Amino acid sequence: MPGVRQNLMVVALGGNAITQPDQEGRVEQQFANSRTAARALADLVVAGNQLLVTHGNGPQIGNFLLRNEAAAGLIYPLAMEVAVAHVQGGMGFMIAQTLTNELAARGDRRIVTAVVTTVLVDRDDPSFRNPTKPVGRELTREEAQRFAQQDGWSIKEVAPGRYRRVVPSPLPQRIMEIEHLRRAVAAGEILVACGGGGVPVVQDPVGGLCGVRAVIDKDLASALLAAQVDADAMLILTGVDRVRINYGKPDERGIERMTVAEARRWLEEGQFPPGSMGPKIQAAIQFLTITRRSAARVLIGDLYRAADVVAGRTGTIIMGDGE
Repeated sequence: MPGVRQNLMVVALGGNAITQPDQEGRVEQQFANSRTAARALADLVVAGNQLLVTHGNGPQIGNFLLRNEAAAGLIYPLAMEVAVAHVQGGMGFMIAQTLTNELAARGDRRIVTAVVTTVLVDRDDPSFRNPTKPVGRELTREEAQRFAQQDGWSIKEVAPGRYRRVVPSPLPQRIMEIEHLRRAVAAGEILVACGGGGVPVVQDPVGGLCGVRAVIDKDLASALLAAQVDADAMLILTGVDRVRINYGKPDERGIERMTVAEARRWLEEGQFPPGSMGPKIQAAIQFLTITRRSAARVLIGDLYRAADVVAGRTGTIIMGDGE
């Protein structure tokens, strides 16, 4: 109900929720996937939850950078931070529109609002000296050398003879639009924010904000957002039924419940790789460590069974050590 806060969830969607791995990522495909995701999100709203939706942008930002390359010599390229803003706006538009339509079909006339969000990072973050986040397509050795020389790209060999551009991935410090988001949440609005981790900005020496060529991890940004809006829960929706340990081994098992201490221990043991479940577990630990809500939870599970994840019929629940 507008004006009355319900159970507030920050819902983090992976970029693959909008573009599937086997798709080109055409606009009509993204809209179709957004409509499917919107049905799962609307189920949560109907069940009495207020949502603040975030999303990844990996496949989409890769395609955007390809457009930059394809248009080279015909039109000026867009800087990384501007590309992140463009993709955040486009994806936010699709998610907001499809969720607005799905809610209207169920009798809820609220308009879902997408906010292009900027996130403050530390200009001295170590990642600026050691970029590690791959973006864009794979490159040949010749292409990698050319982009490094002509455009100053940082390049990493990801496999023998295969190269990727890498950019900094600084830790998020503050959601710059947080006061606006808090007021909208207090009014009972449903929002889309922090898409792709938000547009990274730094405080420049003369006191203003300046965008930087970097990509913020969307799960860590979602955790910070969840804490700063005082969310009751953080829901990480992905393509797995639940978090697993000993993955791919004979003693593999899914985890229904874990504490922050268990999550930390398994993370340190290498159970959650950096390129897959690791950032999600790190984000869960961060949110549960800094939130003021002692009963806060993190839920991780399959996007298309979101209602079942919240109900505890599938997925993994992560809670504070005192629970």
